[in-house]
Amino acid sequence: MAKSPNVSVDFKTWFEDASAQFRNLDSKDPSNWPNLPRYALYAGIAAAVVVLLWFLWLTDSKDELIAEQEQELKLRDEYKVKLAKAVNLDALKKQREQVQQYVTQLEKQLPSKAEMDALLSDINQAGIGRSLQFDLFRPGQVIVRDYYAELPISVRVTGRYHDIGSFAADISNLSRIVTLNNMSIVPSKDGALAMDAVAKTFRYLDAQEISAQRKAAAPKGAKK
Repeated sequence: MAKSPNVSVDFKTWFEDASAQFRNLDSKDPSNWPNLPRYALYAGIAAAVVVLLWFLWLTDSKDELIAEQEQELKLRDEYKVKLAKAVNLDALKKQREQVQQYVTQLEKQLPSKAEMDALLSDINQAGIGRSLQFDLFRPGQVIVRDYYAELPISVRVTGRYHDIGSFAADISNLSRIVTLNNMSIVPSKDGALAMDAVAKTFRYLDAQEISAQRKAAAPKGAKK
């Protein structure tokens, strides 16, 4: 039977040869280094690059993880809010219908532009019906809001206290919305009282006014 050859490695000699390759290296010209130190340098640089990229990747991943965790908390809060709305959906629909009915009722109390003259006449008749004397009845400049127009009317009436109070009550009971603002009552001659106030009434915007509002609200340079 054939004997296997004896393989012996002289580690001391190998270690001394390897150590010799690392002596007297020219740091300015690594390309002329022996194979062992040159390959060791390449491996060290590669390892350093890998470690650096690994830490950079971990840093980015940590930031992404924190951002995702914050997003998760936000989505959970949104889910809770939407879940509560979904549970109360029927009740919210009923409330919405009630609000729409209320808004519709209020809208019916707003006169159109063509009905404004009749409303001004109703205000005037309310004062005359209470035996009040109009010293001033001056409609002001119309103020156009988003969905309606507001007309202030400067009013000064003279009469007895109870008649002035009844006039204010009659104004509040008109079929159209009229409010009395900035009221001031002072004594007048012959024991009468004088009331200064600003009556405000409101009306729908007509088609031209709505178009003008939309154009004014549109961003500059937007396509028509």
